Amino acid sequence: MNKLNLTTNNQVTIVDNVIKGRHSVRAFLPTPVSKETLEELLTVASYAPSSANIQPWKVYVATGEAQKRLKDKLYKTFIDPNESKKYAAEFTYYPDIWTSPYKDRRQQVGLELYTTLDIKKDDKLAMLTQHSRNMLFFNAPVTLVFTIDRNLALGSRVDCGMFIQTVMLAAQARGLATCAQASINQFHTIIGTELAIPGTEQLLCGISLGYEDKSNIVNTVKSTRAPLSEFVKFIKD
Repeated sequence: MNKLNLTTNNQVTIVDNVIKGRHSVRAFLPTPVSKETLEELLTVASYAPSSANIQPWKVYVATGEAQKRLKDKLYKTFIDPNESKKYAAEFTYYPDIWTSPYKDRRQQVGLELYTTLDIKKDDKLAMLTQHSRNMLFFNAPVTLVFTIDRNLALGSRVDCGMFIQTVMLAAQARGLATCAQASINQFHTIIGTELAIPGTEQLLCGISLGYEDKSNIVNTVKSTRAPLSEFVKFIKD
């Protein structure tokens, strides 16, 4: 094997391990992430593709006291049903009616999570408590909030999705863990106020970012992937 092939094989292994190593982490260490590291990984992520290179994404990075204020506000609102019901997401993330195979996959990952945490199906309080941890960003030291200008179309939202994925992979390559969160979209007005997001921008999702707490059992939950036969069709003739 020549040097070129060896280098290529090493790169494939590294990239594949980063991609397959990323998973949704729901418990983080309090270890801070330096601003330099955040700037580095966001700079790398900015090389994600976008149509006509318009780079439609915007990112708000909340740490320290700013993040604490945001978490406190979101958590207090979420656990108060009278307050929580006053808020709604701006766009529908999930379908009104679930069909297979998507319904099955969604139920499976939920079952794996709650079984691992020993939360019974009828224990609504335990489920609510677990779900409320989204509002605390699972105690991650960094919260990333992604927005897009409202005047941009669906294609630019696809571009933002590629950017968000690239952010998570750049973080993974640096030994950081992430959890993408759409559940915070319900409270976009609170987030907009706390982070001074202009009304001309729409919140897409958030990411919890930090170092994984590998001692926490919740992080043993790693969703499986469907085989190629379920989503790939090769067309030759």
